[in-house]
Amino acid sequence: MDQALLRHATRVCPFLHRTPIGALRQITGTGTSGLLAKARQCPVMRDAVVARSTTKRTLHTTSRRPLATTTDPQDIAGSLPSKASSPSSSATAAAAAAPSDSFDYEQLYQQELDKKHQDKSYRYFNNINRLAHRFPKAHTANASDEVTVWCSNDYLGMGRHPEVIETMKQTLDRYGAGAGGTRNIAGNGALHLALEQELAHLHRKPAALLFSSCYVANDATLSTLASKLPGCIIYSDELNHASMIQGIRHSGAQKRIFRHNDLAHLESLLAEAPANTPKIVAFESVYSMSGSVSPIHEICKLAKKYGAITFLDEVHAVGMYGPRGAGVAEHLEFEANAATDLPVAKSAVAEVDIVTATLGKAYGVVGGYVAGSAALVDMLRSYAPGFIFTTSLPPVVAAGALASVRYLRASQQERYGQQMNTRQLKQRLADLGIPVVPNPSHIVPVLVGDAALSKAASDLLLTQHKIYVQSINHPTVPRGEERLRITPTPGHTGAMMDHLVDALESVWRELKLMRVSDWAKMGGRAGVGVEHNGVAPVWTDAQLKAAAMTTAGKPRDAMLNEAILNHNGAIEARNAVPIRV
Repeated sequence: MDQALLRHATRVCPFLHRTPIGALRQITGTGTSGLLAKARQCPVMRDAVVARSTTKRTLHTTSRRPLATTTDPQDIAGSLPSKASSPSSSATAAAAAAPSDSFDYEQLYQQELDKKHQDKSYRYFNNINRLAHRFPKAHTANASDEVTVWCSNDYLGMGRHPEVIETMKQTLDRYGAGAGGTRNIAGNGALHLALEQELAHLHRKPAALLFSSCYVANDATLSTLASKLPGCIIYSDELNHASMIQGIRHSGAQKRIFRHNDLAHLESLLAEAPANTPKIVAFESVYSMSGSVSPIHEICKLAKKYGAITFLDEVHAVGMYGPRGAGVAEHLEFEANAATDLPVAKSAVAEVDIVTATLGKAYGVVGGYVAGSAALVDMLRSYAPGFIFTTSLPPVVAAGALASVRYLRASQQERYGQQMNTRQLKQRLADLGIPVVPNPSHIVPVLVGDAALSKAASDLLLTQHKIYVQSINHPTVPRGEERLRITPTPGHTGAMMDHLVDALESVWRELKLMRVSDWAKMGGRAGVGVEHNGVAPVWTDAQLKAAAMTTAGKPRDAMLNEAILNHNGAIEARNAVPIRV
């Protein structure tokens, strides 16, 4: 009885799931009355307790309530609606008024949620509020409770950059908060056009088109393009993002899924279709949950051989790689692309037909885009519902993104700092045997291998160590490969790094989590515990040394950075060959 009540409480209460497991066990150890006494003191749980005593169906309802709207962030933590507005009460009244033979919608909702709880894939979202002038510091629901964020996709901290913020302030004063509607209704804004021109120039393509997000850009581009190509077949990497999968579904086109980065499998699938069949090969440059990097040159070569066009998602790479931050495709011919703004013959940038990316990660704002030929972009502008019928980005957002893109085209300082922190963290965790999924990118996926333990580790880091790292569970990653996804930024200091490493070691000991040696005994998992010759980073030592020379001011922790570079010197020799993961 106590365990059932505990499980129900953690589902119903928006705060209780963050309480350390040990504390919950102490409460329930005194019997059901101990937990009920605590619940009656809670302004949220007390309604559920009352309802539970009067109906047998309480376990199929929820007493979660949204926080009250407020303009003061410090009021968010404690604001709750009055008891009279309880969703439980409303749901009970509605159920009583409905015909007895009507479909029980609420029960279906709860059954679906129960499935998520049972297979440990239910998603918990923490209340994290980034502090612009102190990021990577943030506060939780309580403004005085500060934590250090180690899992942000604002990889370079551009969301708080003074140039970006000041540009947005000035634009807000001049143009207001919103865009006024879709571009079809409200018209093109000068800032939208300037940003599209800048993005096309960044990727060395004739044109670009803005979307509200890259999810929409991927969905709209793939669905519209493939639906216009007669008998089109889309070849999709098995680890492609949900937005690409959705776009393929919406297109109605045939699809073929090839094993992750498996060139032989891709070629075997391409060879099955007639030469004159329209084909699209869709893949990503950096895969965000594993940190793996695609062999862009080799995929483009296969696509050309079999008459296909290539669709490359650079979401997790723009701003991060290349001499101007255009992504991995630009990085592969680093020196040649650094010497000119024009397309370089036979480069990956020139070989890729269509590029999509985001303004919401390394660029620190929000929005997405596609870049390609002028005719392709104009067709998408004319046919894609995701563009035509969606309110355009506010001018203030376009201005901030434009400032960020232009800044990172010229500055290597942020990319250098991020890469050095990534190398340092990977090495320090390796020294402790804490399992990091091997990869050549800026992602640090720490393997846990169990959904419940992964969430427990995340909770312990937050509650005991004031570190926010979200756990990643199924279906985002395969079952048995659950992990903590860590993303260092250039803003993380040496002291923050020390604290994170010590906290992870403490959590690994407390929860008795598996280390590299344990995974090796089991034959390995997700690349951990498997013998390999090392993974060459996308950024070579030589490129980082050159970047250090061009950064504004002396690099932070210069001696440490030099030591890390020297440590990775053995890997540099292997960077002469294309990266294969």
